[in-house]
Amino acid sequence: MSSGDTPAVARRKVRLAIKDARNAKGDTQTQVAEAMEWSLSKVMRIESGEVTISQNDLRPLLAYLGIRDRKVAEELVQAAKASKQRRQWWDDKRYQGRLTSAMRQLIGFEAEASVIRSFAPQVIPGWLQGQAYALAVTQGFTEELRDDEIETRAAIRVERRKALWERNPRPRLYALFDESVLLRGYGGPQALRKSLAEISTSIAEGRVTVRIHPLELPYPPFGQYDLMYLSNEENSHAVLYRESGTLDEIVDDPARIARHREAWDRMWESSIGEEDSARKIAAAAIDPAAGADTRFADKGSSD
Repeated sequence: MSSGDTPAVARRKVRLAIKDARNAKGDTQTQVAEAMEWSLSKVMRIESGEVTISQNDLRPLLAYLGIRDRKVAEELVQAAKASKQRRQWWDDKRYQGRLTSAMRQLIGFEAEASVIRSFAPQVIPGWLQGQAYALAVTQGFTEELRDDEIETRAAIRVERRKALWERNPRPRLYALFDESVLLRGYGGPQALRKSLAEISTSIAEGRVTVRIHPLELPYPPFGQYDLMYLSNEENSHAVLYRESGTLDEIVDDPARIARHREAWDRMWESSIGEEDSARKIAAAAIDPAAGADTRFADKGSSD
């Protein structure tokens, strides 16, 4: 494990090793809990990445699961240690209790990913949203979230964008969203224009590559998701974050990740090319009505 691993990445390494070893042994989570004299919820939360596992708990667990190779065991113990060591900006007390487990993992993975590919069918991807726009989007969940949770979720989106811009080296960022987003005025026309203007600037500065998925083409029924690649762009090195309303999840299954990447690639190739997408966003930043008035011929310029 590299010294630069974030706690989320280190925790992922440990929990996947535990889960794989348990499955290889043929045990259920209940059997592990009984053998270790833990609660079932503790095992479930460790395997889901919701909590970290202490080194004192990990060593006997590895022995029980049959991981006896000294080098492998020590690497996992060091990863468990790293998963607890460094506090990150999202560990600030103002965010405590206001972010889902998946959301906290998402931010940790964004801090480590080399490539991020996002698709959003109805809104600007979360990490590209401006403050007023993000607040308007999250205010749609007033019946499910408290006011402080709404404000925190909006603020965290802006902080995520700032963190991505400040990373060195910066990851390669690809955003794909539906053309209807250019007209959907969350927060009113001014908030939409401001967010689109910020995206236009980011494109011009080379921070992000964006394509617009045209209105006339359907998209898969996956909803909003982010693909984060923690090393090279192989599915085994990727994490999938899926979001639907106030529900979200982190997915590690390579088969499900592959399906989402295949769908993303198909949509990307059939979308409006980068240059015309950039012009379309710039026009909509001045007048949102201009964002969907013009049909462009270029549907697939290269990255």
